[in-house]
Amino acid sequence: MISLSIGAAAVVIWIYLLSARGRFWLCSELLPPAAATENESGRPWPSVAAIVPARDEAETIGKTALSLLNQDYPGELEVAVVDDESTDGTAAAARAAGGAGADRHPQRRLAVLAGAPPPPGWTGKTWAMRQGLAALDARASQPDYVLFVDADILLAPDVLRRLVALAEVRCAPLASLMVKLNCATFAERQFVPAFVFFFRMLYPFAWVNDRERKTAAAAGGCMLVRREALAAAGGLEAIKGALIDDCALGALLKRAGPIWLGLTADAASLRTHPSMSDFGRMVARSAFAELRFSALRLAAAIAGLGLVFVAPPLLALFAEGAARAAGALAWAMMALAFAPTLRFYRQPPVLGLALPGVAVAYAAFTLLSAADHWRGRGGLWKGRFQAPMAKAGRA
Repeated sequence: MISLSIGAAAVVIWIYLLSARGRFWLCSELLPPAAATENESGRPWPSVAAIVPARDEAETIGKTALSLLNQDYPGELEVAVVDDESTDGTAAAARAAGGAGADRHPQRRLAVLAGAPPPPGWTGKTWAMRQGLAALDARASQPDYVLFVDADILLAPDVLRRLVALAEVRCAPLASLMVKLNCATFAERQFVPAFVFFFRMLYPFAWVNDRERKTAAAAGGCMLVRREALAAAGGLEAIKGALIDDCALGALLKRAGPIWLGLTADAASLRTHPSMSDFGRMVARSAFAELRFSALRLAAAIAGLGLVFVAPPLLALFAEGAARAAGALAWAMMALAFAPTLRFYRQPPVLGLALPGVAVAYAAFTLLSAADHWRGRGGLWKGRFQAPMAKAGRA
């Protein structure tokens, strides 16, 4: 009887996820093609300043900077790399890319700014972003938009033009792209599609893009922000301590107007995760922050993962009768929901049957995130522990 109840609950949850949660699983919120986003108003294209926070990114910063300088954007575009106390030659690699870019686009310039240590209360990336904005604030004229780009992102030449046109049409204070993550190693093939799937389950993009809904999020790898809207919302100071800075920025700017978040294969991350432990550390950096550092939310999340992802295959394999049928049905719906994400990453649909095992690994990553936080070692990124210190008795 208990097995049947668990199986029935899993089936009901998957029916809800497939039919009533913003069709998150269909991967339908995509950056429109150039033909659908052309600027037909006749007005000049808005000016854009790209800010790239970079800490020990010498391996990728040159490719990222060149992809920005090589954008076929018709309007004014400048690029600033904020060297966040790097020790590996990031600044030199960025300057070399700037020199190469100047040969092709002499009207564009790349500035490399030496970042200062983050003050108390600021996370490192957000402080680097703020320093880039401060350099803009010191000038007489301000850009219409600021494009925040991570130092490992490679943009196709038309991405900025399409993103700006979309933001103009929608009057969006924020338009961001979940770029295509690297999916080449064994660990990446197992965990990357699931990472994107889980994120869209938490934040259905259709709900994020619906002004009438409260759901708000963004993807930090590529975020186009209307400069005036950010200033009016309180600037980055309003989210200075947020470990998940992109979603915090999405929530901040959705109060100012309709935001947009979508997938694209035309912007890609160059960062690799060769092993399961590499990927686990990436997830653990912010997983407990997603749960607001709450032990109660942690327990609920682990129980939810067990019911929704782990129970169905266990029932299908080991239960009997109606309970087995319910488990098999929930497992099949799970694989069906995961299939479009696997297709987006060019992975075989059969991997959908392995999603329960991947969910167990994500549960372990989340527990590791909580343990790191309680030990005062949360939010580790490039040598910095950025999560707030745990407080005794915090729920």
